Amino acid sequence: MSRATDRLAAVAARRATGERCGITSICSAHPLVIEAALRHGKARDADVLIEATCNQVNHEGGYTGMTPADFRRFVETIAGKVGFSLDRLVLGGDHLGPNPWKHLPASEAMARAARMVDAYAVAGFTKIHLDASMGCAGEGAAPSDATIAARAAELAEVAEAATERTDGTKPVYVIGTEVPVPGGALEAMNHLAVTTPEAARQTVRIHRDAFSRRGLDQAFSRALGVVVQPGVEFGNAEVITYEPERARVLAGTLRDLPQFVFEAHSTDYQPVSALTALVDDGFAILKVGPWLTFALREALYGLSHIAEVLVPDQARENLPTAMERVMLAAPNNWKNYYHGSEAEQRIERHFSYSDRIRYYWPAPAAQQAVDALMQALGDRDIPLPLISQYLAHLDGAVANRSVAPKAAELLIASVTEVLDTYASATG
Repeated sequence: MSRATDRLAAVAARRATGERCGITSICSAHPLVIEAALRHGKARDADVLIEATCNQVNHEGGYTGMTPADFRRFVETIAGKVGFSLDRLVLGGDHLGPNPWKHLPASEAMARAARMVDAYAVAGFTKIHLDASMGCAGEGAAPSDATIAARAAELAEVAEAATERTDGTKPVYVIGTEVPVPGGALEAMNHLAVTTPEAARQTVRIHRDAFSRRGLDQAFSRALGVVVQPGVEFGNAEVITYEPERARVLAGTLRDLPQFVFEAHSTDYQPVSALTALVDDGFAILKVGPWLTFALREALYGLSHIAEVLVPDQARENLPTAMERVMLAAPNNWKNYYHGSEAEQRIERHFSYSDRIRYYWPAPAAQQAVDALMQALGDRDIPLPLISQYLAHLDGAVANRSVAPKAAELLIASVTEVLDTYASATG
């Protein structure tokens, strides 16, 4: 993966020479999303950046049950299946810090974060976003900027030692945390503020100083990205679209920071014009996650309706009903995010842009329901009128024969449609 990492590390330098460049960061652990991303990269002969979050994948298993080494094997197995070259793959760790253990005292939370970062580095993850912005037990919502930077440098030292020990590829680093913590925003959307230029410069300055105090100047020379808030976010039923004028002064700070590009989180559901403008303004790393599984859920639900028409079976539970049962049985992944009446919560469980349903696809009952649906449809050609009725966004691609009218291909195509939007924006 070293050559792909080298190409990623050169993004800021390329941009400084006037080249327009960017990359999409795929933030998902769903096997069909990963497959779609790797197939998409292969078709375009392009690098693919796939990231896992601290809550999703860590040395203790995370909510996916995977360690970093497990996740790497998982992705590489899919890459082998689709024939994607590992030389074009970059694996990243997102929000790596004490967040999964913030209920513990800082010393213990940071000790566990260090073991996690070590596991990521040893497993060959070469893009590391260091995020120690959350307060631990007794610290309040957030520690001071100086403490955040010091903890980030402490974790960088762990990553550097791990790659020395294993003769691994030295990682590139992303710093800065002016985005919601992993899992999504809980605050009101109307209070969203663009990061100030002063805050962006301060982030770089205090992290540089913190790294230097630990003798990590060479490591900091590989810091590539700064996470800032460009004024984009999404909620359950709304999207705040990027407005270049609001971020013009922020974007201008990159002239003073030639080592860096900006990394934009929560870019899901942005129109291609907004994503293109983000890349133009130096937000060269565009993270997307929920939109990909939202598109997959749309296709799965469409296929469920098609199966009821094409292969009716009273004994087969339709997919929305099965997923409602799964989510109600284990509400922890949605109950703090969806509010309002019971009817409103039911709609949000299935159709929210926040897509909390993505946490439930690995559940055995959900997998059984999806497997039953896919077995019912099998490899048969689905009539175009049914695709037009229930999967209208794929109607044109099926009609022009760029997508086969088969259930498995329609699932991949729904995710690919989102990836195409990002490919157009990043160039």
